[in-house]
Amino acid sequence: MKRHSGQDRSITQHWRPATLAVRGGTARSEYGETSEALFLTSGYCYDRAEDAAARFAGEQTGMTYSRLQNPTVEMLEERIALLEGAEACRTMATGMAAMTAVLLCQLQQGDHVVAGRAAFGSCRWLVDTLLPKFGIQTTTVDARDPQAFEDAVRANTKVFFFETPANPTMDVVDLKAVCGIARERGITSVVDNAFATPALQRPMDFGADVTAYSATKMMDGQGRVLAGAVCGTTDFINNTLLPFTRNTGPTLSAFNAWVVLKGLETLDLRIRRQSDNALAVGRFLEARVPRILHPGLPSHPQYELAMSQMVAAGGIFAFEVADRTQAHALLNALELIDISNNIGDSRSLMTHPASTTHYGVSAEARAEMGVTEGLLRLNVGLEDPQDLIDDLDRALGQVGL
Repeated sequence: MKRHSGQDRSITQHWRPATLAVRGGTARSEYGETSEALFLTSGYCYDRAEDAAARFAGEQTGMTYSRLQNPTVEMLEERIALLEGAEACRTMATGMAAMTAVLLCQLQQGDHVVAGRAAFGSCRWLVDTLLPKFGIQTTTVDARDPQAFEDAVRANTKVFFFETPANPTMDVVDLKAVCGIARERGITSVVDNAFATPALQRPMDFGADVTAYSATKMMDGQGRVLAGAVCGTTDFINNTLLPFTRNTGPTLSAFNAWVVLKGLETLDLRIRRQSDNALAVGRFLEARVPRILHPGLPSHPQYELAMSQMVAAGGIFAFEVADRTQAHALLNALELIDISNNIGDSRSLMTHPASTTHYGVSAEARAEMGVTEGLLRLNVGLEDPQDLIDDLDRALGQVGL
């Protein structure tokens, strides 16, 4: 296959993000297809037995098994790496497979992790429940305060793990400050960048070592498939992450990789429009609800930091009503916006985190994060924002707001 990028990045190094999202990593077969080919195969054949032996020994380039390599998957990995400004990328079956692998691949019994306390429910489960089962110590901190990371460091601290903006409270982390502390101490910084994607924020530009993604979200962007990704140096991806994924098998299917490739082609267009729509909806809600958490609004306590790190605030934000009863009533009164725990979709979706995405987190941890009984998370899609405002206006009126 003739690779148009990946093997020779001198071709792509001057391309801008919107171009990379459409053409980065493209590989064409002898048929010269314009759209990326979908390779639905689990295995590969060899001309000679010696070729098979050489490939498994790493002495010959080529495919061996789709748990390790697949042409369609490799195109997606190269494209994400180019968008991220990373040396390499490894994709996985889901976002949580990526989060689990990026932690377990580099940690062992006796190590210590400092994690942001505000996080997706399953990510908090990794920190609070899974890692301690393997004898890995964890400390959660208010990630909005860089000093909290500094103060939590121990002699055995190996990883800083955090989201920015955080799910669902929209806490923003000072990437330069926190990643700088990690670099000074020889600690690996791992940033979950799923809310922003590299289209709006590139943590490595601010010193992050590794970025991790649920590509299910904005990268696919239309609620179709599950996918995850981890970006880092070639050394980290090939020598730390790959041995773990090679033997545990959280493999992304070729079909899902192809779907995400198609999603990336419109990522820049979608995420900018959704950011604009979310600002319009956020400005409306700001005057109607007790509290709104939108990093693109000046009322957000970290607005200036968010805008210094992000191109735009994205399409996701949260707001609070009185309690669970009022939150559920508001959800039930919606006609256009769907009740769904997904995010990143082109359709507008709303959920009540305390009873869905963070249901498995203890009440104490939810309180620590700021996931209150009245908190609602809204994913603003590509609909006309006035239609969304009209739907919210009517539903808010029904619940007395």
